[in-house]
Amino acid sequence: MNISLIGYGKMGKTIEKIAREKGHNISIVVKSSEDLTEMTSSNTDVAIEFTQPESAFDNLSYCLDHNIPVISGTTGWTEKLSDIKQLCQEKDGTFLYASNFSIGVNLFFELNKWLADKMAHLNFKPSLKEVHHTEKKDSPSGTAITLAEGIISSQPSFVGWINVESADHKKLGIVSERIPNVPGTHTVSYSSPLESIEITHTAHDRSVFAEGVVKVGEWIHKKKGVFTMSDFINDN
Repeated sequence: MNISLIGYGKMGKTIEKIAREKGHNISIVVKSSEDLTEMTSSNTDVAIEFTQPESAFDNLSYCLDHNIPVISGTTGWTEKLSDIKQLCQEKDGTFLYASNFSIGVNLFFELNKWLADKMAHLNFKPSLKEVHHTEKKDSPSGTAITLAEGIISSQPSFVGWINVESADHKKLGIVSERIPNVPGTHTVSYSSPLESIEITHTAHDRSVFAEGVVKVGEWIHKKKGVFTMSDFINDN
C-alpha cells in the first residue's frame, strides 16, 4: 500500500516507522501546503493527516478533490467536520476522522456509552479528567470531548461540557492536565454520596495510536464513504 503522510511531527514519524515495518511504502511526505500537489490518486492509496487545526480542512479538501482516500487524526477543527463529510459524499470519496486511533480507546468509547446509558436515571454525577504531554496544543483532548459527547447524548440534563471542574450542573466538567512525557490517560468517573465508579484508559506508548492508524488505512483504502472508528471496530 502506498501511504502519503500529511504532517511529519512525532506522530507522522511513528506512523512511517510502523507502516514500513508492515511492508507499506511511504510515497509522499507533506511538510507544507506546497507539498500537497505532489499527492495524486496514482501515487497514494491512502493519505494520513496529522497536522494543526488551522490547516486540516484545506488538507482534507485537497485529498477529497483529488480522489485520494484520507484519514485524519487532527483535533481542534471539528466545527468544519460536517463540511468535509458533505464534500466526501459529493466527490464519492473516502474519509475517516477519529480523535483517537487506539483500539483500546475505541472500545473504551463503547463502554463509556453503555455506562452512560445505565447511569442516566441514577443518582451519580459524572466527571471527566484527561492527562497528556506538555506538547499537546488542544485542551481538552479530542478524546475527552468524544467521551463527553457520549455521556451527554445519554443524559439530557446536560446542555454541553466545560473545560474545568464544573459548578454548573447543566455542563459536564472536563479537567485537563499537561505533564511531560505522558502519552494520554482518560478517566470517566461517576460519584454518588455513598460510592464511586471509575473507568480509565491509559496509553503506555504513543505508538499505540500509530498502530491503529495503519490498521485503519489497510481497512479503508478500497472503500467509499464516510466512516468512523466504530465502523472499523464493528467490522473486525
